[in-house]
Amino acid sequence: MRMERLTGRGLALLIVLGTSFALAGCAGDYHLPRFGDSSAEIETRTPEEIYLDAERLLSEGNAKQAGDMFGEVERLYPYSDWAKRAMLMSAFAYHESGQYDESRSAAERYLEFFPADVDAPYAQFIIALSYYDQIVDIGRDQDNTFQALQEMRDIIERYPDSEYAKSAQMKFELALDHLAGKEMEIGRYYLSRGHYTAAINRFRVVVEEYQTTTQTPEALYRLVESYLSLGLTQEAQTAAAILGHNFQGTTWYARAYALLTGRGLVPANAGDSWLNQTYRQVVLGEWR
Repeated sequence: MRMERLTGRGLALLIVLGTSFALAGCAGDYHLPRFGDSSAEIETRTPEEIYLDAERLLSEGNAKQAGDMFGEVERLYPYSDWAKRAMLMSAFAYHESGQYDESRSAAERYLEFFPADVDAPYAQFIIALSYYDQIVDIGRDQDNTFQALQEMRDIIERYPDSEYAKSAQMKFELALDHLAGKEMEIGRYYLSRGHYTAAINRFRVVVEEYQTTTQTPEALYRLVESYLSLGLTQEAQTAAAILGHNFQGTTWYARAYALLTGRGLVPANAGDSWLNQTYRQVVLGEWR
């Protein structure tokens, strides 16, 4: 589920390349050898030359080679200012080429060495995106989704005033919705096969743990459906009451209402189940 490319190629370059354009201008007609040229041993070149060559490779669309070249600056001149810039740019270049492990590793090194630097939020954002851009469809393993959620939360909590916090919040919510969708898929599978208790357990997870996602209205409706199938009418009434309070204008509520009234029932807080506590919190505002 790759929602967008690593945002701000131009922004990233401006952030970490501040002085490189001035240096390029001073270089005049000097020709920088390309990475891999047999005519120049990379060990004999200055960090500026290697860095500018990596920048050129990136601008030409050779992101993988650019990442490797930025890595050479770090390897050969680890204590230079150029190495600091190259470390972050290698993370950016590797992400552009889809080498997420390498990208994450470079960004993590940057945070290890420069945790309080002005570009630390950007490095954290790259780490988060290295997981987020690998989120797969809900039918497969969701390890990357969980990792993305954790890393996006770190950005929101550690760098709330950064330019990346808003994007991290949006992606956090999308990833959360993705996990809720996984629970719904499994719940619908159980429901279609008459395994109502197993289905209820999945829909309950959505209502209790992912209640801010777009999956919640359907989860409440499916609870009505499942409880009615088990003959647990009070639980079905309570689920419908919660659904009606929060999502009355949805087709899910219309369907739930039709199910209940078709059996002579109406949405209401009835019985004594886990849903009653949810009703008190959501509808009545009683959190104690």
